[in-house]
Amino acid sequence: MTKKVVLVVASKGYQQEEYNETHKVLLKAGVNVTTASDKLGLAVAHDGSMVQVDVALDALQPSQYDGIFLIGGRGAVKNKYLDTPVMYRILNEAFALGKAYGAICISPRILAQAQVLRGKKATCWDDDGGTQEIFDAGNVTFFHEPVVVDGKVVTANGPLAAAAFGHAILTVL
Repeated sequence: MTKKVVLVVASKGYQQEEYNETHKVLLKAGVNVTTASDKLGLAVAHDGSMVQVDVALDALQPSQYDGIFLIGGRGAVKNKYLDTPVMYRILNEAFALGKAYGAICISPRILAQAQVLRGKKATCWDDDGGTQEIFDAGNVTFFHEPVVVDGKVVTANGPLAAAAFGHAILTVL
């Protein structure tokens, strides 16, 4: 049976390399990839490139997928495109259903805020030095590694880890 995953991007300011590299690895492995965002239409990356959004977050049903993974970039938390109660609900549903989930770049902070990293090891972009405080508040152990897998949770720290993030997702599916 073909695995189905969701890659979640901000409608504005997602990191195109993280999306493109992860998407490419998953497609090459035969995974069915759905792109979700805070709104339908075209999501615009911070470099101006675009991707078609297949489903809006408020209509996303985690039970229909094997995994849900958030892409980073300035838009992930800036202006709260993905750092929202709707995203928290989706992540908590995925967690409760035993689905694989994760995030790359700054987006693991959203997982911590949603309380789905409690007691887990994770990594995250940290150029602003703000991750440790967020992870401490969420009872997350911060590892300064490109990719960290803990059970069915995959986190990565940025664009250079995108292909490895995709390969790690394959291992938890």
